[in-house]
Amino acid sequence: MSDLKLLEHLESYLTENRRARFEKVLAQRTKYFTVATEDVYQLHNTSAVIRSCDVFGIQEVNIVEEVNSKRIDREIAMGAQKWVDLNRYHTTKSCIEDLKSKGYQIVATSPHAEDCDLIDFDITKRSCFFFGRETEGLSQQVLDQADCFLKIPMVGFTESLNISVSAAIILQHVTSWLRKSDINWRLTEEEYIEKRFDWIKKTLKDYDAIVERYYTNNN
Repeated sequence: MSDLKLLEHLESYLTENRRARFEKVLAQRTKYFTVATEDVYQLHNTSAVIRSCDVFGIQEVNIVEEVNSKRIDREIAMGAQKWVDLNRYHTTKSCIEDLKSKGYQIVATSPHAEDCDLIDFDITKRSCFFFGRETEGLSQQVLDQADCFLKIPMVGFTESLNISVSAAIILQHVTSWLRKSDINWRLTEEEYIEKRFDWIKKTLKDYDAIVERYYTNNN
């Protein structure tokens, strides 16, 4: 059990505006939906996806780096990686296994014979939306393991979108419908408290010293 008195003490070091901002953002955070990128080559694409996840309240991003292993572009993500949890995997197989063990269905965002238009997507199932490499798309492994396939209807000459654009469109749609539903999509109380500690730690430069003084003075 987290030390709620310590949490209250730590929050006293934050400005009132910062505390209010944390509460407002956390109230809209969810792990009900998540996103996975598979060996995305262009660094700015993964970074932009992370930024979209932050914007639309997605707390976790899963990054498969089986072929391409690169650092997150801080400039493109614009600090979003500070507030979004990044789960890194060396193989697609381990990523899918972990997500399925957590109760997520695997949604391949790729044209397919059995695909579903975005507007018809069933939001009642916990889902991870997979986005693939810029040129090759998703691997056969993801396509074979996918529980469903999702596409964004297009009516122009262009038949594809940049993955970061696709992610933003899909997340805006599914999170908007999720928040209008009766589904229990918010963080659990334990997750909520854990994120408060985490974000405070990332905000206060003297976090460790403050915690040490707190326990010294309260023992």
